[in-house]
Amino acid sequence: MIHVAALYQFTPFSDPEALRSPLLAACDAHGIKGTLLIAREGINGTIAGTDNALASALAHIRTLPGCAGLDVKFSTAPEMPFHRMKVRVKREIVTMGEPHIDPTLAVGHYVDPHHWNALIADPDTVVIDTRNDYEVAVGTFAGAVDPQTPSFRDFPVWFREHRDELLKGKKKVAMFCTGGIRCEKSTSFLRSEGIEEVYHLKGGILKYLEHVPEAESLWQGECFVFDERVTVRHGLEQGTFQLCRACRRPLDAAALAHPDYEDGVSCPACIDERTPEQRAGYAERQRQEALARARGELHVGAVRPPKR
Repeated sequence: MIHVAALYQFTPFSDPEALRSPLLAACDAHGIKGTLLIAREGINGTIAGTDNALASALAHIRTLPGCAGLDVKFSTAPEMPFHRMKVRVKREIVTMGEPHIDPTLAVGHYVDPHHWNALIADPDTVVIDTRNDYEVAVGTFAGAVDPQTPSFRDFPVWFREHRDELLKGKKKVAMFCTGGIRCEKSTSFLRSEGIEEVYHLKGGILKYLEHVPEAESLWQGECFVFDERVTVRHGLEQGTFQLCRACRRPLDAAALAHPDYEDGVSCPACIDERTPEQRAGYAERQRQEALARARGELHVGAVRPPKR
């Protein structure tokens, strides 16, 4: 059994580049795999390994400035959901493109998963899913507004354009995301826009699916996660979706059976987004991966394409 830890912490790092190598070494020393992003605003990522290995890696992370109270969501996977360990220095740990937003200064009111149902069932509340369009398509809360944004960077523009219609007749705004980090910024953003009655799901969808029984749940569908599990369900059990290796979108059974789906090359969503040359490159990558698997090796030379 592989243990998975999704984590983030907003905290000022004066020199994130200086933290990168020691952090990578601490993870490599214990066989940890996954991705960690560090920036001047903090740390974010998902890592996986044995229970003891994760404990050691998290102990190192908690020694970083301001990370003693690190927020971590734990789950499990039947096999390692990552191919390698990466630590990257970024401009933001979750990209919103609003440099004045600082979640350490102002965020929305945290709502425990067990109190979330009552909040979003309140007719005075507008519920907004802050995730990207391909994530929302897999599952969301009943009655939630889907911004249909391809990137979190698009959220501020979307909100400003739709603010009046969203807030018409509503007193409260409730927002949610996968693990909570995007809501740290989206609620901080709404606060900067003058909205005070802003709430967000503490621990995100992952914490809700972990703690709220399915019989009491208002969640519909599955939850997209950014690793090889693709999606999870109630109890954080692995879901039913697979990943398109060309565009990194989640695919259900209908998409997998579609004529435009070719393993590692294309799916119905991306068939028209890629050139024949790109698809030929993906096909060659897929062939090399198959040869590596036949030799009992991991084909680590392939560079994964972007999600979009």
